[in-house]
Amino acid sequence: MTRDQTIVLAAGGSAALLAGAFLFQAIGLAPCQLCIWQRWPHALAILIGVLALTPVAVLSGRALAGAGAAITAVSVGLGLYHTGVERAWWDGPTSCAGGPGLTGLSGAELLSLEGPRIILCTEVAWSMLGLSMASWNALLSLALMGLWILAARTPG
Repeated sequence: MTRDQTIVLAAGGSAALLAGAFLFQAIGLAPCQLCIWQRWPHALAILIGVLALTPVAVLSGRALAGAGAAITAVSVGLGLYHTGVERAWWDGPTSCAGGPGLTGLSGAELLSLEGPRIILCTEVAWSMLGLSMASWNALLSLALMGLWILAARTPG
């Protein structure tokens, strides 16, 4: 397999994971803050893939593939971090862990159906084979990172 083919697979994998995340959101599974953070590395990996395949790339394909591996490693880390938050191995950010409580809210505010819904990072919205979306993202991102590394090591 050529470097370009490997880059297409790696960037295409990130595109598929990102599309899957948006599909889950479209069917009603709203993302938490950590879910949204996990989307950014995939968007950057797609951009890196496009740049690496452009004939006038400023950086070499090898350097861009290395950048793809690094940014996908960030996705692996975020997926593992989110998995740990879901399984209560460690605390998550207060922005999606429910905050300090309901103090300071009036009765009307507590009963209101309007306003943003807080999606907790500690709750698993969907799982398959005992793994949450965050866990699957970590595993699949690890495979994509392997493709990026392979691309970086392939003569081109």
